[in-house]
Amino acid sequence: MDVSSQNAKSHFAPLISVIIPTFNEVANVSKIAAAIGIALKGRDHEIVFVDDDSFDGTRTEIAKLAAALPGIRLIHRIGRRGLSTAVTEGMLSTTAPFMVVIDADLQHDESIIPEMLSVLETNAADLVVGSRYIEGGGLGSWDQRRAQISALATWLAKMVTKSDLSDPMSGFFAITRSAFDNSVRDLSGQGYKILLDICASSKSPLRIQEVAYQFRTRQAGESKLDALVTWEYLMLLADKLVGHIIPARFISFSLIGGLGVFVHMVVLSALLAAGLLGFVAAQGVATFTAMVFNFFVNNTLTYRDRRLRGVREVIFGLFSFMLVCSVGAFANVGIANYLFANSHYRWWSAGLAGILVGAVWNYAATSVFTWRVRKRRSGAANAPSVGR
Repeated sequence: MDVSSQNAKSHFAPLISVIIPTFNEVANVSKIAAAIGIALKGRDHEIVFVDDDSFDGTRTEIAKLAAALPGIRLIHRIGRRGLSTAVTEGMLSTTAPFMVVIDADLQHDESIIPEMLSVLETNAADLVVGSRYIEGGGLGSWDQRRAQISALATWLAKMVTKSDLSDPMSGFFAITRSAFDNSVRDLSGQGYKILLDICASSKSPLRIQEVAYQFRTRQAGESKLDALVTWEYLMLLADKLVGHIIPARFISFSLIGGLGVFVHMVVLSALLAAGLLGFVAAQGVATFTAMVFNFFVNNTLTYRDRRLRGVREVIFGLFSFMLVCSVGAFANVGIANYLFANSHYRWWSAGLAGILVGAVWNYAATSVFTWRVRKRRSGAANAPSVGR
């Protein structure tokens, strides 16, 4: 037998790829791998863990699994975070015709995966979603407040999904390779709701079915849901609704700029009311405070995926942000003054034009100079894969 024939026979080409994004899930990865192994026993499958540089030993645990079991792979992402992009990278790393996305925290019921796959294999649907909201499904131990928030988020999601999904917020679904390929180039990569992103980005209507499951309680590790996740979700909706006209990141940048104006006025009025400074000095302090506020909030929200960390990065980032915004302020005043004095614009329209030009400049320039996409070493840029 020649070498090429031998390699062809030993090559593992799975029919099913289970994509599991992880971040600090050391206590759960072995359990979810075992549970999926039972659910898919006798079927050609692989498990692809996509880890966002966990610091709790998650990757070490996955490496042990990969050494002991066939079909376990690890993609280690450095400098990139977010469930949606992790899932996307995992799907792009496999050639399997059927893919399943499931969380590592054991809250999704892996026992329904065979039922989900059977729908895809019979070509009855392009996408099968594990739903908590159809008959037979449930939210488990969620309290009323969390259930209400989920219901509101689901209602908002239906505006952009182009389908009548009962649970567009689900993170548990199975999809065909062709359906994923049909949407992948238009995915926003924002936030944690990859299913919503796929449905809203598909170039043609997806044939969708749902399978009921009971949402389980997390037994180990910590939930990743927080206020920042909520913001990312809102930005995902904005991107899908108006992103083809106005970038969602620019919307975020502008909203934070509006908050900065409020901060500026509060500080200015407080200093003047206290009689601590004259107007010019108070205006300078208020401007500086607003710029610092805008920088840190943008660093946390707008550019969460490029967030500056460490004292040196933050100091240089703040300096470049203030420098860029100073240029934007001069452009704002200059253009507004020109339009008002020479083009017979009303004061408010000239002012708005100046604000718009300044905002666009600040957004574009800070994207390049403050939160530029930093080059990474080749070892970090190419996420290593562990497995066999």
